Amino acid sequence: MPSFRPVGSASRVGMKILLISFAAIACYLAAAGWQLRRLMQRVQGHSRMLLLVGGALAVVLHALVLAPKFYTDAGINFGFFNVLSLLGWLMAVMLLAAAWSRPVENLATVIFPLAALTLVLETVLPSHHLLPEDSSLTLRLHILISILSYSLLSVAAVQAMVLAFQDRHLHNKQPGGLIRVLPPLQTMEGLLFQMIGVGFVMVTLSLITGFIYLDDMFAQHVVHKTVLSLIGWLFYAVLLWGRWQFGWRGRRAIRITLSGFGALILAYLGSKLVLELVLGH
Repeated sequence: MPSFRPVGSASRVGMKILLISFAAIACYLAAAGWQLRRLMQRVQGHSRMLLLVGGALAVVLHALVLAPKFYTDAGINFGFFNVLSLLGWLMAVMLLAAAWSRPVENLATVIFPLAALTLVLETVLPSHHLLPEDSSLTLRLHILISILSYSLLSVAAVQAMVLAFQDRHLHNKQPGGLIRVLPPLQTMEGLLFQMIGVGFVMVTLSLITGFIYLDDMFAQHVVHKTVLSLIGWLFYAVLLWGRWQFGWRGRRAIRITLSGFGALILAYLGSKLVLELVLGH
């Protein structure tokens, strides 16, 4: 009898987390749907506040799901789908933080469903890759900065895709529809380069802390991750240099942004996917 109660308690906790997950997913999708309605019907006024409140409720619920799955008795769980869910949550948080003062709420139509998808995957496919409690501060700092930088540059990548959509319609002389409710192209580009600038600094810090932690690149199975991270960093460095020296913008900036993002995602999530789910390290 005494051994039965903890099992029941664990079961109740698991059911509670599952219900909160469903609520968070519903809030994400409702907020994204509401923003899509605003775009289609050009609704203004207080409806923007409803979007922000709905998104804020979603990220709070998402955080309640993440916390007990990350911080376990055995250590911090950096399993693949746990990290994917954390990236989705951070993307949503960064979008909401920016949307209070910048016209970026349209990105919610993409980022909120992505955050909901990461939560679905984490719920259906739980993963475990424990970081021991006695891990070095340098390693923890490296992981934290890496996740923050990837999240910010993910938002920048979505912004670049919206810019590509906007640029294509303007070049084809089709300024109607959704294009009318988007901010001016120059404003969107300015926001993009601000996000890339901050993200570039964070990726640089991530690489520096990573090299401090690195002892044997081959033994630690991080060759591909290191090379792809450097390639991604180089893409962003070239883009920012071109913007500063030659005023690069438009399609060239979009292509380089997405190329750098692709390299970084392959570096982190691609390597993590192969090591954990394929090789079992």
